[in-house]
Amino acid sequence: MPPKKLMKKICLLGDGAVGKTSLIRKFVYDKFDDKYIMTFGTKISKKQVDIARNGQEYNMTFLIWDILGQRVHNNLHSAYYQGATGAFIICDTTRIETLEHLEEWIQLFRKVNENSPIVLLGNKSDLVDDMQFGDAELGKVAVKYNMKYHMTSAKTGAYVEESFIELGNEVIDKHLEAKK
Repeated sequence: MPPKKLMKKICLLGDGAVGKTSLIRKFVYDKFDDKYIMTFGTKISKKQVDIARNGQEYNMTFLIWDILGQRVHNNLHSAYYQGATGAFIICDTTRIETLEHLEEWIQLFRKVNENSPIVLLGNKSDLVDDMQFGDAELGKVAVKYNMKYHMTSAKTGAYVEESFIELGNEVIDKHLEAKK
């Protein structure tokens, strides 16, 4: 059976400087740059991956929306969330306040996309000496909202590819559910 082609929009959300752009750059181009460049509005990247799900091959094209991290633009954000089939909500393990803001990001995304899967990412896990929280604290938020989560590093690539594949699997499952 030939692979089925899917094109799905996913959003990366979270406070400024949590590493959204760096995670995308690592996933799409396998590159890392530690210079901070603030995202204004949104930037869209694209990457194709092959995912096997329930005995079927899928050629998934991710349309990855890197959305500005300032929470003051709620009306603008909700427009960017339209049509998203999934999201990563990201916090920075070296800044506890970004963990504390996860629930607000979840609620903002859920207002527009009630049933789209979300995977939580604790980024910058390579900065062990600077970490203000870890796996256990992120896990508590994930359990509360029944979401998967990973500790990632855009610098080393730890759990970056795996996280995108996992979200891809959840997006495919939702796609198949909707076709029933």
